[in-house]
Amino acid sequence: MPCLDSDARESAEPDGATPGAASARSFRGETVSEPPAVRGTGWFFSPQWSPRSKTREGRFGDGLRRDQVEAWLDDHSDFTRDYFLRRTSAVSGAQSPLPRIPRRSSDHADMLRPAPRRRSSSPPADPHLNISSLMDRLKPLASNPEWEDPFSPDVPGHHSPLSPLSHRSSRFSFSPCRPLSPICSPDLPHSPPPAERDAACGRGECCPWATELLRGGLGRMGSVAELCRGAALHAGELLAAECCCLSLVKKDCDGKNTLEEVVALCSRAHPGLVKGVMGRVLAAGSPVNLRGASEDPGFHFDEVESSQIRNVLSVPIKNHTREVVGVVLMINKRNGCDGSASGFTHVDEKVLLNHMDVLGMVLDNVQLYESSRQEAKRSQALVEMAQVLSKEHLSFEVLLSKMAATIMPFTHAQYCTIFIPSEQTSAVEDQAEFSRVIHLECEELGSTCQIYRRERDFGDLDPSNALKTLACKKTLNMSDVSEASMNSAICCPVRNEMSENVIAVCQLTNKRSRDSDEAEAFNRYDQRLLEDLAVYCGLALQYAQAVQITEERRASIEVTQEVLAYHITAAEQEIQALQEAAIPTVESLRLLDFHFSDFGLPEETTSQATVRMFLDLKLVQDFNIDYKSLCQWVLTVRRGYRNNVPYHNWNHALSTAQSMFAMLMATDRLQTIFSRLEILALMIATLSHDLDHRGYSNSYIERSQQPLAQLYGHSSLERHHYNLCLFILNNTGSQILSSLSAEDHRAVLHMIKRAILATDLAVYMERRKEFFSLTKKSRVSWKSEKKRDLLRSMLMTASDLSAITKPWPEQKRIANLVTMEFFAQGDKEKKEFKIKPIDIMNREKSTRLPYMQVEYINDICYPLYKAVSRLFDSCSPLLRGCRKNRENWIHFAETATGKECNNSCCVTVGTHLNAEEETQAEE
Repeated sequence: MPCLDSDARESAEPDGATPGAASARSFRGETVSEPPAVRGTGWFFSPQWSPRSKTREGRFGDGLRRDQVEAWLDDHSDFTRDYFLRRTSAVSGAQSPLPRIPRRSSDHADMLRPAPRRRSSSPPADPHLNISSLMDRLKPLASNPEWEDPFSPDVPGHHSPLSPLSHRSSRFSFSPCRPLSPICSPDLPHSPPPAERDAACGRGECCPWATELLRGGLGRMGSVAELCRGAALHAGELLAAECCCLSLVKKDCDGKNTLEEVVALCSRAHPGLVKGVMGRVLAAGSPVNLRGASEDPGFHFDEVESSQIRNVLSVPIKNHTREVVGVVLMINKRNGCDGSASGFTHVDEKVLLNHMDVLGMVLDNVQLYESSRQEAKRSQALVEMAQVLSKEHLSFEVLLSKMAATIMPFTHAQYCTIFIPSEQTSAVEDQAEFSRVIHLECEELGSTCQIYRRERDFGDLDPSNALKTLACKKTLNMSDVSEASMNSAICCPVRNEMSENVIAVCQLTNKRSRDSDEAEAFNRYDQRLLEDLAVYCGLALQYAQAVQITEERRASIEVTQEVLAYHITAAEQEIQALQEAAIPTVESLRLLDFHFSDFGLPEETTSQATVRMFLDLKLVQDFNIDYKSLCQWVLTVRRGYRNNVPYHNWNHALSTAQSMFAMLMATDRLQTIFSRLEILALMIATLSHDLDHRGYSNSYIERSQQPLAQLYGHSSLERHHYNLCLFILNNTGSQILSSLSAEDHRAVLHMIKRAILATDLAVYMERRKEFFSLTKKSRVSWKSEKKRDLLRSMLMTASDLSAITKPWPEQKRIANLVTMEFFAQGDKEKKEFKIKPIDIMNREKSTRLPYMQVEYINDICYPLYKAVSRLFDSCSPLLRGCRKNRENWIHFAETATGKECNNSCCVTVGTHLNAEEETQAEE
């Protein structure tokens, strides 16, 4: 064997030989010179230094105890590593420098990429596989000073995959716990001649394969598969084996360890034998050496196998934690030069074990390194796909094309085809069909590639693999291997994340080698990346569908708004009639009277009264409102109220606007506090505050889960009123705010929204305590926008509830209208929800209406009007009207003849509120 044991070398020397004679010895008539550097590291390559050797002969550490040296090496791993790297560099420096393979154009190395398959290659004619000839394929290329190893420790800024990481430095420390020897065994009786030994190991004791690994040359190996292939070939050449196999351990879906074949250089290998022996080694974690394989009771051979398989040696590959990470197997040790048959010896087993120790130590880190590179590559691909997904695209096909074009350079696929099944397709393979197909081709342009989208017919494409994937709904990795070529394909289903239905099938075809035009099989990293693409494609489809649905709904809303605008807008003749009509004065319409009643007024007069209020407040003049636009806006707002609603209709809107108008006109101080823009907002808000009211409260809308509740959440009616108000203001011909600046336009819309939302009694109950506290102060400054907003909100509620301040006949009529609405809602709640409505909406409690009216005045109305009158004395008619109607309701309750009248209730209602009780009610 080419690497010699130092003790065996001493025993081969004649007695009395001088130390200098060790530098030159004759083996079979040849002289082998050994450089001084090798002599210094002879212990390192000694087979007797192995921890598996029971007797450690010792020239190592003369004068020191072996356990002390080993402990010191363990504690100084950095020094030990640097020392051996320096010593191995010195060894390699004594011989011709090892050439460096140039860095590949693409850094996307596959972790378990099989060696490239030559199309023109064919199985060797010689039944005995010549491993030496295969070793020639893995020898480095001619040395070129321009080529640099990007992972060499000599290159600044790069880190070798063999370089220890800060948190894993102990993995690479050279200690007795991690033996690296024997790399090569002493000369055996039937070993090849020295020339063959030198060809295999390169030079004497210094094994170039191990030296290259220790020097950080793994960056030139290209992939884990190539590293394992080189290790298997080197070990097979050392042991003179005819065949060799190497498999790495991987975990399946159930967490069990299985073997994945990486190297198969066997012309005589039988799958059953290889699987059985390697399985035994994996399970036991110890070597198997069958010197008479056919006679072993654990294996059964037929006549052909018995004549071909003489002996088998298989050992485990263990990492630094002594966990089995792979298994290597050698078949048939070649006959000696004299033709004598031999089997794998115990020393062969040691040599193979220690070679695999080196491989296991390196392999664990290389797998981690390659895995990190693959994860970095995957992260880059996912980021690019996410960027593609985040942008707008004209169609779903364009989006899928861009995503497929993103993944193709990472997987080195020549073609990418996305099959989209028809909507009515079946899950059965022979009945499934595709409606559309997206086909992309990759054309190499030097170090870059160009992706083209091709128009292809179904007849030009083979959908068989896609149909299989559509049927089984899982990823399929297929390779068609022949002597002339290799066609690789991988198919992955694209699922809708919501329905889990397969909405497309993505197929990658013909993976090309990074360094040549040869075909390769798609590996598990390609499969994982394709499955990630499938997830993004599913998201892309959902996004495209969501965009399509959104666009369709937007178009539907526009059509609905167009129809609404047509039907809600008054006829041209009606607009012209209002525009040309003589508007009555405020005195004739009694618009300044707090006791104003619109009962009995014609609709044309109510519209004219609205126009008169805008004119007398000088809003038309101040804001340059087009008069025709004002007339159309008033008529459109009137048409926005439903006539079939008893109370919340146009008459209520006009009454609310008139109350606000009366307060503004009766109190000069209010027009001083509010700006002209605020007064405009209040008048628009009062007229629009109940647009399209349905006659039901917010609680009923929320309980019945109507679209309004789903759309707005809380204050559903008020938000709907504002949105319809905004729609009318933007309607062509009704744009009374068109002359405002952009800033004023935004400000007035904000105030209108706040004012309309303030008519929700829940909002009033939340804010009234702050308002009541404010009214008790002797002087109030209204310069703060917050305080003015609070005042506007309270005035909106005072205007909205002003029916309770009207003369008694008007008040009783309005109360009956409100009762009709409430009882209708109560009837629907009984029928739909099977619940008992509150008393005010329960028809069975109709006789208690007077008492409920008094409670309503005491709890809601009276405190508000008292606070407003305290601030503005001119608004006291509202308070007086409210107090008078309370007395009327009390009198009505006392004179009622209903049997349900409870004496205690009558007494409670009939008690007049004194000054102290009024204060308590207000609080």
